[in-house]
Amino acid sequence: MDASDSPAADAPDAAGPAGRSPGHAAGPTHGHDRGRDRDPDGMLAEQLLRLTRRLHRIQSRQLEPIGITPAQFRLLRTVASYDAAPRMADLAQRLDVVPRAVTTLVDALEASGRVRRAPDPDSRRVVRIRITDEGRATLRSLRNARRAAAEEILAPLTAEQREVLGGLLSALVDGMPERHC
Repeated sequence: MDASDSPAADAPDAAGPAGRSPGHAAGPTHGHDRGRDRDPDGMLAEQLLRLTRRLHRIQSRQLEPIGITPAQFRLLRTVASYDAAPRMADLAQRLDVVPRAVTTLVDALEASGRVRRAPDPDSRRVVRIRITDEGRATLRSLRNARRAAAEEILAPLTAEQREVLGGLLSALVDGMPERHC
């Protein structure tokens, strides 16, 4: 277990800014703590990165028994989100990856029976990716694993705090409307 896997790596700093009165230091400052008060956006970015890594570790641990990687899960979800079977190029664009990465993921999912390649009825050169019944069953299991990972991360929060966090995350994901000066 490395330092980033320890519970302390994800725990908030007990002497952090939340425990301080405005304008008062919490005692002697260590070299690595000096920049915190001067760079609140940097601290937020670091906290988001740590939380993302923690969520990824938890989710990976829960996906392992199902025999699928987080990247394969993402591809399977993406294939399932289309009304009609997508092309490989559609998947690469949606996932913002190079086509070769999609090919590798599709190969693994096809070998496990979760997707299948199908010819496009309108063009012999185009291959479509279809989710199989096995893929749909896997997706249901994966959604449960994802929900459990989120529950583990969110356990310290009340329902009200979760709602506030959801609103804040939506604002970040959706972005701010353009400002016209």
